[in-house]
Amino acid sequence: MSPDDGPPQGGASHEHGVRASGRTAVTPAGPRAWGWRAYLRLLRPHQWVKNGFVFLGLLFGHAWSDPVKLGQALAAFAAFCLLASAVYVMNDLIDREQDRLHPKKKLRPLVTGAVSVGGACALGAACLVAGGIIARLWAGSAPWIFVAYVALNVGYSFGLKHVVILDVFIIAAGFMLRILAGTLGLDIAPSQWLLLCGLMLTLFLGFAKRSAELLALPEDSAGHRRVLEHYTAPMLDQFISIVAAGTVISYALYTVSAETVALHGTRGLIATVPFVLYGMLRYLWRLHRHGGGGDPAQELLTDPHLLAASAGWLLLVLFLLGGVTIR
Repeated sequence: MSPDDGPPQGGASHEHGVRASGRTAVTPAGPRAWGWRAYLRLLRPHQWVKNGFVFLGLLFGHAWSDPVKLGQALAAFAAFCLLASAVYVMNDLIDREQDRLHPKKKLRPLVTGAVSVGGACALGAACLVAGGIIARLWAGSAPWIFVAYVALNVGYSFGLKHVVILDVFIIAAGFMLRILAGTLGLDIAPSQWLLLCGLMLTLFLGFAKRSAELLALPEDSAGHRRVLEHYTAPMLDQFISIVAAGTVISYALYTVSAETVALHGTRGLIATVPFVLYGMLRYLWRLHRHGGGGDPAQELLTDPHLLAASAGWLLLVLFLLGGVTIR
């Protein structure tokens, strides 16, 4: 995984020179040099890829050709992007002292001083208001889902993230709300299989994230995130094994179930299972051999194997649901 980009370690707030060996060494500039890029990084736009979960309802509900539902799904995606960014800003404000102990998070704009506390508060509030307006007016018929998402994350940030195991279930719940926004919110009945597969996959990503954090900070992990003192590497390996197996098995059963075959008119979805299995094994390999797994969005966007597996899965699903029958 590529390291979190940002200002050089130390995050000096103003450019200044010091005399060393007859030459002037210049410390890299802080807030003014970053400018708008610091505020953009605070929003973490690469994380918006997670909001693609809202499109699963269109895909598996055969509603991608409905312009009304497509517009609502795009609005839901935009609303989640803004609300998620507001949550990230809130988390960074709350955790900025603990983030100083993390080898990558210490480079975040609030920690280095590239963005002031007042500027972060204003940006977060603007995202929250804009996301709420979009969710209420254009993102379908279930605005309560977006309210629940914000409330869930507020509870997480102010204490629930310290409750072992429940912390990961709350992370997974955020993804499940995205799926519901793209199904119930668009008047598409959510498949029980879809919800089960989504739950297993997001639990897998959540426990992998905790494992990556524990591996990155073996000596002072609790100093950065208090809940890590309740986890051990063998315990997390067991949790990951359980939910990884649950993800693959539940998805495989979904592809061959009578309900799925009747809905989609094809038995061919079983052919997409190898992409899912390869992607998960690749993710586990990066977790254990490359120190990855801490940021699913970053892993997806930077690893060509994960990108290829995801693209292959999506293209094959579109191909099969578009009318191709495999008997």
